[in-house]
Amino acid sequence: MAALEWSDALALDLPLMDETHEEFVDLLAQVERSDDARLLAHWQALVAHTEQHFGMEDRWMAATRFASGNCHSMQHKVVLQVMREGAAQAGQGDLQVLRMMAAELALWFPQHAQTMDAALALHLRRVGFDASTGVVNAPEALPGGLVHGCGGAGCSSPAQPVAV
Repeated sequence: MAALEWSDALALDLPLMDETHEEFVDLLAQVERSDDARLLAHWQALVAHTEQHFGMEDRWMAATRFASGNCHSMQHKVVLQVMREGAAQAGQGDLQVLRMMAAELALWFPQHAQTMDAALALHLRRVGFDASTGVVNAPEALPGGLVHGCGGAGCSSPAQPVAV
């Protein structure tokens, strides 16, 4: 059994985000179940998915006035960098690092989804963002300045926009 399984607790009522998150969970489970011969290939598929997944969310944030250095985007960059470093180590024969990283991702992802991604989904719904077209249907609801925090109440930097 995988350390992380898709459930309604991870759903954020934003279909494209939920589909992408479910795919992440499924790919992570493939890594966890993988034998040594297929482990690196499954990890590389997870990294490729995560690059697209985080890139999509980062584009959504940019389109709806999140600052490029907000904590949500920064967390994406750090996690991807660590995942890439794990792939490089595994490519040199250290497969155990991927198993440890997979276990850590299974712990990290629900917290990330239920805080940062939930705040982003709420923000996107508030501004009427259409994820399939990239259109903001309620531009009057966009913040007046850039959002520098993660967009959530629990973020160390408030969701209040900072004037630019």
